[in-house]
Amino acid sequence: MSKPQATVIGFGAILLWALLALLTVGSEPTPPLLLNAICFSIGGSLGLLWCAANGTLAELRAVPLKVYAFGSVALFAYHALYFSALRLAPAAEAGLIAYLWPLLIVLFSGLLPGEQLRAGHIIGAALGFCGAGLIVSGGGAGFQMTYLPGYGLALLCALTWSSYSVISRRFADIPTSSVTVFCLVSALASWLLHGMVEETIWPQTTLAWLSALGLGLGPVGLAFFVWDIGVKRGDIQMLGTVSYATPLLSTVVLIVAGFAQFSWGLAAAAALITLAALCAAFASRQAK
Repeated sequence: MSKPQATVIGFGAILLWALLALLTVGSEPTPPLLLNAICFSIGGSLGLLWCAANGTLAELRAVPLKVYAFGSVALFAYHALYFSALRLAPAAEAGLIAYLWPLLIVLFSGLLPGEQLRAGHIIGAALGFCGAGLIVSGGGAGFQMTYLPGYGLALLCALTWSSYSVISRRFADIPTSSVTVFCLVSALASWLLHGMVEETIWPQTTLAWLSALGLGLGPVGLAFFVWDIGVKRGDIQMLGTVSYATPLLSTVVLIVAGFAQFSWGLAAAAALITLAALCAAFASRQAK
């Protein structure tokens, strides 16, 4: 598989994550950890079926335990930190901090062997962050010290996912099928933690169950597999910058579904994110 092909596959995760907000709204009132457990169970089961169909189950036994520990902790921790941050701080501000991960991916990737961080990557990352900020913050009043614990957890969330994505590059020889075990272990941890701290409220309607199924098949399932391919074999700096399209696409989906309204701020964000992607693409082409 060529680097451009892997990059395009990685873009698939960005498209799937654009559905995360809509499907999460549709799955209410299921509590976060229970929803996490359901989704990761579906994603892990999907991975097992895919491995069985392709005859790659044997690969899972050859993966070192330290890799399984790394991936499982990262996937579980990211979601646990994200949900906790949004409980302790306003969603807009906490979401903006959590969405530092694309910027951190672009910057951290310059530390990888064989990668070169150019001015275009940094400029593109900064523009993308500004665009994402316009969408996520929604013109709010800004940060307040009262919510500092939530902001701190959101920052840890961003550091967790960016570190996972960049370090995964160093495990390029580890098969993507290993994500199956990451999902299953994360599901088990979510089930256990849910049983300890949450009230069990299953999806109440057909729409809620379909939303949970959609999450498990897409944003909290297939997305992790295609993202793994992208960050291991594709242009990680390009992926990091274009990831800023996720809040834009998510907002568009919510507008189409009637859960949000169009604004000129959204149009400005679209322009910034598009320019960010062009800057990153130009910088990546220069690096070749």
